[in-house]
Amino acid sequence: MRFNKMSVALGLGLMMTASLANAVNSQGAGTVTIKGSIIDAPCSINPGSQDQTIDLGQVSKKQLAAGGKSTPVPFNIKLENCDFTAGKDVSVTFTGQASAAVPTLIGMTGTASGASIGLTDGSGQLIKLGQPSTMTLQNGSNTLSFSAYLQGDGASATITPGVFQSTVDFSLDYQ
Repeated sequence: MRFNKMSVALGLGLMMTASLANAVNSQGAGTVTIKGSIIDAPCSINPGSQDQTIDLGQVSKKQLAAGGKSTPVPFNIKLENCDFTAGKDVSVTFTGQASAAVPTLIGMTGTASGASIGLTDGSGQLIKLGQPSTMTLQNGSNTLSFSAYLQGDGASATITPGVFQSTVDFSLDYQ
């Protein structure tokens, strides 16, 4: 019996020493979190399209004077593995805080003021918040094209330089 207790103690000691040696020799560690969702839709949204940041860059206040606009910055919503009968339509609706000065545009927060953000579809038509824009899809992959730009709030607006941001959500509705 004495021999067994000694063997167990020796074995445990060796295992602990090996674990400690392995931990000391580690050259980095981390965690990988895998997430997603299953949706009831004929297309999957490309992961790179779900959460995007559009940088409108540094825009001169002179460019925005009297309702002037910045250069539009394109962005896409990519749909993959679309499987349905040909000619299926999707409506894209953008929602967010409307501009107090120009309600058809998107309001912004931050230290900058006197301007608002506009969204256009692939043909350059203004997209109004809360109103769907309908596009026809094909089987397979589809790219929905949009642009964002900064626009001065009008001739009487005082444009204050600073940083700004805004958050706009989109939803898809297949017909």
